[in-house]
This record gives sequence, structure tokens and C-alpha cells, in this order.
Amino acid sequence: MNQQIAQNQEGYFGEFGGSFIPPELQEVMNYLTEQFNIFKDDTDFKEEYQYYLREYVGRENPLTYVDRLTKEWGGAKIYLKREDLNHTGAHKINNVIGQILLAKRMGAKRIIAETGAGQHGVATATACAMFDMECVIYMGAEDTRRQALNVFRMELLGAKVVPVAKGQGRLKDAVDEALGDLVANYKNTFYLLGSAVGPHPFPTMVKHFQSIISEESKRQILEKEGRLPDVVLACAGGGSNAIGAFAHYLDEPSVRLIGVEPDQAPTLSEGVPGVIHGFKCLVLLDEEGNPKPTYSIAAGLDYPGIGPEHSHLKTSGRAEYVTVSNEEVLDAFQELSRLEGIIPALESSHAVAHAKKLAPTLPKDAIIIINLSGRGDKDVEQVFHMLKK
Repeated sequence: MNQQIAQNQEGYFGEFGGSFIPPELQEVMNYLTEQFNIFKDDTDFKEEYQYYLREYVGRENPLTYVDRLTKEWGGAKIYLKREDLNHTGAHKINNVIGQILLAKRMGAKRIIAETGAGQHGVATATACAMFDMECVIYMGAEDTRRQALNVFRMELLGAKVVPVAKGQGRLKDAVDEALGDLVANYKNTFYLLGSAVGPHPFPTMVKHFQSIISEESKRQILEKEGRLPDVVLACAGGGSNAIGAFAHYLDEPSVRLIGVEPDQAPTLSEGVPGVIHGFKCLVLLDEEGNPKPTYSIAAGLDYPGIGPEHSHLKTSGRAEYVTVSNEEVLDAFQELSRLEGIIPALESSHAVAHAKKLAPTLPKDAIIIINLSGRGDKDVEQVFHMLKK
């Protein structure tokens, strides 16, 4: 791997990452790291993981050329990596299956998780139902209102959903509560973290399980076009779908990697180095050094920090990060739906929105892959009310 982007010491990507947590929790993280390093290369573990990806998640999912959108925008060819077609409707299930198989081998009976848009919560509740594990999901009170349908799904699957009213009642606050639960109950609890954030080994672990996205897309684009894409685009909140979409292209300098953020939560555009939730990353801080309030119409992107590897990819220059407005996102949501019959998640619509601006600037033989991280069923009611206003 290009040394510029490799982990130069355990748990770090350049200056970012690490583990800034209480000593008793560090022992838990050390054990988790040890078990992950054992099982990620274990033949039986890998075979079981691949079995569930194939038979339960429905992988591999297509890399779809979208002809009408390509013609409408002019310029580059547009391909969509179809994470929206996974069981439960998003990329989150890739990581959940991997972590829950690890939890099972570690003897855990109780699973906790945080969720913003609800897709990670739904995926976790789904896997816990299948493997007969107790499941507690922490979700910001504001997000439980915005994503009421996903709350019902989680409860239908047998999970206990705990609304978190403190702070802004959003994703950051849900992570705070989940980490507090882990500190209190670490002896019998496995924290199934959904994004590429948190203390080591979580960012490395989530990337490992999400890298299936770019493993497939790289093979698929070579089969379809006989060459690599010019650009890979993904939305960036905590960063799990984006790091999965980028992973197998990191060593390919000809491929531009672009993460797309909400303009009201521009972590990589305006963030500074700081520690949040037990790890160092670029983070939006106020004048007192506390995480700034953020907002996005997409609950899954509403986080004041970002994964440590994204922080390093930004500062090293290997990846680019841009912002789009809510209006651009809503336009992209509607345009993809109308032209291709594919309703994207609001999170994914951020990547679509930037592609719309980028594609016309590129030649017609250029190739853009958009990671369509999830489907928009969960967002249709919210968009309906926004457009009505």
C-alpha cells in the first residue's frame, strides 16, 4: 500500500485515529482488536461471512449504468454501485454481518448500537433477530421523529430503541449514550459501531467489512469498461460507505476519490484536528473547543466529526471533499427517481448532487461511479413534507 495512506502505527492513519478512552474500556478494545485480528483472516470466519453476504444480504449487487441520467447531464458516463439493493436497504448490513459474527465468536449475548438515519439500527436489529441476541439501539430523539418508520422497523425486529433527548438529540448524542452503556456493561456487551469512527479498532474493522463495496465495483467496472473509473463518489457523514467505496482504489492514483458532505455539517471542509468519541479526527469545534451543532436533512450525515482515515485522506491530498446544499440534494433525489426509477436515500443523494455538477465538466468517455449507499423508502415521507412546504 502507498505509505502516504497506510496506517503508520496501530490504530492511526497519519496523525488521526488512536484510542482516547478510560483504562477499563481500553482493555475491552485491546481484546476486541486481538479477536478481530485473529478472525478476519480465519478461513471458517471468511466463509461464513461470505455465505451470509450471498444468501442473506443478496450480494454481489450490480454496478448499474444509468443511460438517461448520463444523457441528461452530458459528459461522463454514470454508474451506480447499488448498495440500495442490499437486504435492509443500505450498505450498513455489510459491516453488521461481519461484526455480529465476531461478537458470536466472542460469546456476546447483548448487542448495542447507535443510529442516525436508522439504517444501521435496522441492520443491527435484523442480524440480532437472526442470531437470537438482545439488541438495544440508541437514537437521537430528533432522529426518532424524522425516521419514525425505521424506529417501528427496529421494534418490529425485537430491538429496544432508546431515544436520546440530550444535546441536539441527534447522532452525536446517540454515540455518547452508546459509549456510556459500553463503559457500564462491557463485561457482557458488544458495541456494534456502525460507522468508520470511534477508538481503534472500530475504524479499521468497519473499513474491512465495508471494503466489499469497492472490491466488487473495481472488478465490475473492469469487466464492463476494461479500465478503472476516473472518479469514485460517495456521501460522507461518519464515513463508512465512503471508505468502503474508496478502499480498493486507494492504491490507484489515476482514480479521483471524492466525498460529499452537507454544507451545514462541513467537517472535512472546515474541521480542525480534535478528539471526539475516543479518537482523533477533523472535527467541527466551537470557540470553547466543544463539538459544534450540525444539521443535515439526511440524518445519517449529521455528525460533527469524520472517520480518521478520511481525515488523513483529506490532509494528505489523496481524496477530495466537497459540500452540497439541501436544495441540490432534493433536486438530485427527484431527478434520479424520475429519470431512472431509482429512489435514493437522502444521504446518497448528496453524492448524486455533486455528480450532476461534475459530470458535464468531464469528457464523454470519462467514468464516474456513484456509491448509492441506500434506498430512499425511509425518506419519502420526509421529502414529501419538505416539498409541500
